Amino acid sequence: MKISKINQKNFDRLVEEMVKAIKNGRVIVCPTDTVYGLIADAANKKAIEKIFKIKKRPKNKHIPIFVKDLKMARKLAEISKKQEKFLKSAWPGKVTAVLKRTLPRPSGFGGQAKTKIRLYGVAKETIALRIPKYELLFKLAKQLNRPLAGTSANIFGKSASTKIKEILQQFQNQKHQPDLIVDAGNLKLSKPSTVIDLTQGKPKILRK
Repeated sequence: MKISKINQKNFDRLVEEMVKAIKNGRVIVCPTDTVYGLIADAANKKAIEKIFKIKKRPKNKHIPIFVKDLKMARKLAEISKKQEKFLKSAWPGKVTAVLKRTLPRPSGFGGQAKTKIRLYGVAKETIALRIPKYELLFKLAKQLNRPLAGTSANIFGKSASTKIKEILQQFQNQKHQPDLIVDAGNLKLSKPSTVIDLTQGKPKILRK
Protein backbone atom coordinates (compact mmCIF):
# COMPACT_ATOMS: atom_id res chain seq x y z
CA MET A 1 0.00 0.00 0.00
CA LYS A 2 1.79 3.09 -1.28
CA ILE A 3 0.99 6.51 0.20
CA SER A 4 1.66 9.63 -1.85
CA LYS A 5 1.04 13.17 -0.60
CA ILE A 6 -0.34 15.44 -3.28
CA ASN A 7 0.54 19.12 -3.69
CA GLN A 8 0.76 21.71 -6.45
CA LYS A 9 4.33 20.74 -7.37
CA ASN A 10 3.64 17.04 -7.92
CA PHE A 11 -0.01 17.33 -9.02
CA ASP A 12 0.45 16.51 -12.71
CA ARG A 13 2.98 13.77 -12.05
CA LEU A 14 0.71 12.11 -9.51
CA VAL A 15 -2.25 12.29 -11.89
CA GLU A 16 -0.15 10.41 -14.46
CA GLU A 17 0.76 7.83 -11.82
CA MET A 18 -2.93 7.39 -10.96
CA VAL A 19 -3.89 7.02 -14.62
CA LYS A 20 -1.27 4.32 -15.10
CA ALA A 21 -2.33 2.53 -11.91
CA ILE A 22 -6.01 2.45 -12.89
CA LYS A 23 -5.17 1.23 -16.39
CA ASN A 24 -3.27 -1.60 -14.73
CA GLY A 25 -6.27 -2.62 -12.61
CA ARG A 26 -5.18 -0.99 -9.36
CA VAL A 27 -7.48 0.42 -6.66
CA ILE A 28 -6.76 3.94 -5.42
CA VAL A 29 -7.88 5.88 -2.37
CA CYS A 30 -8.53 9.36 -3.70
CA PRO A 31 -9.85 12.63 -2.23
CA THR A 32 -13.16 13.78 -3.71
CA ASP A 33 -15.57 16.69 -3.31
CA THR A 34 -17.29 14.76 -0.52
CA VAL A 35 -15.21 12.14 1.34
CA TYR A 36 -12.18 10.01 0.52
CA GLY A 37 -13.15 7.40 -2.06
CA LEU A 38 -11.98 4.12 -3.57
CA ILE A 39 -11.49 4.55 -7.33
CA ALA A 40 -10.95 1.90 -10.01
CA ASP A 41 -11.75 1.06 -13.64
CA ALA A 42 -15.42 0.07 -13.67
CA ALA A 43 -14.79 -2.23 -16.65
CA ASN A 44 -12.03 -4.19 -14.93
CA LYS A 45 -13.54 -7.21 -13.19
CA LYS A 46 -10.53 -7.93 -10.96
CA ALA A 47 -10.29 -4.31 -9.86
CA ILE A 48 -13.96 -4.23 -8.88
CA GLU A 49 -13.66 -7.55 -7.06
CA LYS A 50 -10.75 -6.04 -5.14
CA ILE A 51 -12.87 -3.05 -4.10
CA PHE A 52 -15.46 -5.42 -2.63
CA LYS A 53 -12.70 -7.28 -0.75
CA ILE A 54 -11.09 -4.07 0.55
CA LYS A 55 -14.42 -2.70 1.79
CA LYS A 56 -15.69 -6.14 2.90
CA ARG A 57 -18.79 -5.04 1.05
CA PRO A 58 -21.70 -7.42 0.31
CA LYS A 59 -21.97 -8.18 -3.42
CA ASN A 60 -25.58 -6.96 -3.50
CA LYS A 61 -24.43 -3.45 -2.52
CA HIS A 62 -23.73 -1.98 -5.92
CA ILE A 63 -21.00 0.56 -6.63
CA PRO A 64 -21.68 4.07 -8.02
CA ILE A 65 -19.92 5.21 -11.17
CA PHE A 66 -18.07 8.47 -11.83
CA VAL A 67 -18.40 9.85 -15.35
CA LYS A 68 -16.62 12.82 -16.90
CA ASP A 69 -19.65 14.39 -18.59
CA LEU A 70 -23.26 13.97 -19.68
CA LYS A 71 -22.18 12.46 -22.99
CA MET A 72 -20.60 9.53 -21.17
CA ALA A 73 -23.60 9.30 -18.82
CA ARG A 74 -25.92 8.93 -21.83
CA LYS A 75 -23.91 5.91 -23.00
CA LEU A 76 -24.54 4.23 -19.67
CA ALA A 77 -28.09 5.29 -18.83
CA GLU A 78 -31.39 6.26 -20.39
CA ILE A 79 -31.74 9.99 -19.76
CA SER A 80 -34.88 11.89 -20.70
CA LYS A 81 -34.94 15.63 -21.41
CA LYS A 82 -36.51 16.25 -17.99
CA GLN A 83 -33.82 14.17 -16.28
CA GLU A 84 -31.11 15.88 -18.29
CA LYS A 85 -32.34 19.28 -17.12
CA PHE A 86 -32.12 18.12 -13.50
CA LEU A 87 -28.68 16.58 -13.99
CA LYS A 88 -27.32 19.74 -15.56
CA SER A 89 -28.38 21.63 -12.43
CA ALA A 90 -26.93 19.00 -10.07
CA TRP A 91 -23.67 18.11 -11.86
CA PRO A 92 -20.86 18.48 -11.30
CA GLY A 93 -21.64 18.17 -7.62
CA LYS A 94 -22.56 16.05 -4.63
CA VAL A 95 -25.54 14.27 -6.20
CA THR A 96 -25.56 10.63 -7.30
CA ALA A 97 -28.42 9.87 -9.69
CA VAL A 98 -29.89 6.39 -10.03
CA LEU A 99 -31.03 5.88 -13.63
CA LYS A 100 -32.18 3.05 -15.87
CA ARG A 101 -29.28 1.39 -17.68
CA THR A 102 -29.07 1.53 -21.43
CA LEU A 103 -29.84 -1.71 -23.24
CA PRO A 104 -27.96 -3.19 -24.98
CA ARG A 105 -24.88 -2.51 -22.91
CA PRO A 106 -23.02 0.74 -23.64
CA SER A 107 -20.53 1.03 -26.46
CA GLY A 108 -16.83 1.28 -25.79
CA PHE A 109 -14.98 4.48 -25.02
CA GLY A 110 -11.79 5.95 -26.36
CA GLY A 111 -12.86 5.80 -29.99
CA GLN A 112 -13.80 2.10 -29.97
CA ALA A 113 -17.48 2.66 -30.79
CA LYS A 114 -18.12 -0.94 -31.83
CA THR A 115 -16.51 -2.50 -28.75
CA LYS A 116 -19.04 -3.05 -25.99
CA ILE A 117 -17.76 -2.61 -22.46
CA ARG A 118 -19.19 -4.56 -19.58
CA LEU A 119 -19.32 -2.75 -16.25
CA TYR A 120 -18.90 -4.63 -12.99
CA GLY A 121 -20.31 -4.01 -9.52
CA VAL A 122 -23.46 -2.35 -10.86
CA ALA A 123 -27.09 -3.49 -10.97
CA LYS A 124 -28.54 -5.18 -14.06
CA GLU A 125 -31.28 -2.64 -14.75
CA THR A 126 -30.14 0.54 -13.00
CA ILE A 127 -26.94 2.46 -12.54
CA ALA A 128 -25.86 5.17 -10.07
CA LEU A 129 -23.92 7.99 -11.76
CA ARG A 130 -22.18 11.14 -10.61
CA ILE A 131 -19.92 13.86 -11.98
CA PRO A 132 -17.85 15.01 -9.00
CA LYS A 133 -16.81 18.64 -8.66
CA TYR A 134 -13.15 18.10 -7.90
CA GLU A 135 -10.16 19.02 -10.08
CA LEU A 136 -8.14 15.85 -9.40
CA LEU A 137 -11.02 13.56 -10.33
CA PHE A 138 -11.92 15.69 -13.35
CA LYS A 139 -8.39 15.41 -14.76
CA LEU A 140 -8.28 11.71 -13.96
CA ALA A 141 -11.61 11.03 -15.70
CA LYS A 142 -10.66 13.17 -18.68
CA GLN A 143 -7.35 11.40 -19.26
CA LEU A 144 -8.76 7.91 -18.75
CA ASN A 145 -11.95 8.59 -20.73
CA ARG A 146 -13.75 5.65 -19.15
CA PRO A 147 -16.30 5.07 -16.36
CA LEU A 148 -14.74 4.87 -12.91
CA ALA A 149 -16.07 2.98 -9.93
CA GLY A 150 -16.25 5.47 -7.09
CA THR A 151 -17.29 4.47 -3.58
CA SER A 152 -16.41 5.80 -0.13
CA ALA A 153 -13.08 4.60 1.25
CA ASN A 154 -14.16 2.73 4.34
CA ILE A 155 -14.72 -0.77 5.63
CA PHE A 156 -18.39 -1.77 5.25
CA GLY A 157 -20.30 -0.76 8.36
CA LYS A 158 -17.81 1.96 9.31
CA SER A 159 -18.25 5.64 8.58
CA ALA A 160 -16.92 7.35 5.47
CA SER A 161 -14.32 9.96 6.33
CA THR A 162 -12.72 13.22 5.25
CA LYS A 163 -9.74 12.67 7.59
CA ILE A 164 -6.66 10.99 6.16
CA LYS A 165 -5.59 9.55 9.53
CA GLU A 166 -8.90 7.70 9.85
CA ILE A 167 -8.52 6.37 6.31
CA LEU A 168 -5.04 5.01 7.01
CA GLN A 169 -6.15 3.44 10.29
CA GLN A 170 -9.01 1.58 8.60
CA PHE A 171 -6.83 -0.07 5.96
CA GLN A 172 -3.32 -0.42 7.38
CA ASN A 173 -3.80 -3.81 9.07
CA GLN A 174 -6.27 -5.33 6.61
CA LYS A 175 -5.56 -8.38 4.46
CA HIS A 176 -6.86 -6.59 1.36
CA GLN A 177 -5.56 -3.05 0.94
CA PRO A 178 -5.72 -0.29 -1.68
CA ASP A 179 -2.70 -0.16 -3.99
CA LEU A 180 -2.25 3.60 -3.66
CA ILE A 181 -3.49 6.20 -1.20
CA VAL A 182 -3.43 9.81 -2.38
CA ASP A 183 -2.97 11.91 0.74
CA ALA A 184 -4.51 15.37 0.37
CA GLY A 185 -4.64 15.91 4.13
CA ASN A 186 -7.96 16.43 5.83
CA LEU A 187 -10.75 17.43 3.45
CA LYS A 188 -13.51 19.91 4.21
CA LEU A 189 -16.09 18.29 6.46
CA SER A 190 -18.69 16.59 4.31
CA LYS A 191 -20.93 13.57 4.10
CA PRO A 192 -21.17 11.18 1.13
CA SER A 193 -23.20 12.39 -1.83
CA THR A 194 -26.97 12.66 -1.83
CA VAL A 195 -28.48 9.71 -3.75
CA ILE A 196 -31.61 10.42 -5.81
CA ASP A 197 -33.63 7.75 -7.64
CA LEU A 198 -34.80 9.08 -11.03
CA THR A 199 -36.17 5.79 -12.35
CA GLN A 200 -39.77 6.22 -11.15
CA GLY A 201 -40.69 9.49 -12.82
CA LYS A 202 -40.83 11.48 -9.59
CA PRO A 203 -37.39 11.94 -7.97
CA LYS A 204 -36.97 10.07 -4.68
CA ILE A 205 -34.19 10.77 -2.20
CA LEU A 206 -32.58 7.50 -1.11
CA ARG A 207 -29.81 9.11 0.95
CA LYS A 208 -29.31 12.68 2.09
